[in-house]
Amino acid sequence: MSQAHPPVPAKLREMLRDYPEHIERLQNALYSVKDRRIKSTPPFKAAAWVLEDYLSGFIGEARAELITAEESGNPQDVALANKKLDLMFMARSGGGGMLNISDLAAYFQTKSRGI
Repeated sequence: MSQAHPPVPAKLREMLRDYPEHIERLQNALYSVKDRRIKSTPPFKAAAWVLEDYLSGFIGEARAELITAEESGNPQDVALANKKLDLMFMARSGGGGMLNISDLAAYFQTKSRGI
């Protein structure tokens, strides 16, 4: 039985497990790919681009959190913010979270075959 909506790739869900709000934002972004009106870009490619865009946004947010933590002078906050920033970079990287998005590809292949 196929899923009704494109899944957030398992690798990204695993990496972002401590940030459920990020997973939810990615899922909502993937809903928009499924429901898009302009269909000139293949759906899997559009989904990959959406994930990359959102993950890039997460990096920007983590950078802002690091700046705030550094301004606070609290070493624990700085360490946590650095850890989060590193994770967001890894999630966005082609060698990290975006390395294996085969479950997302499989979803679109199944949908294109009408399964």
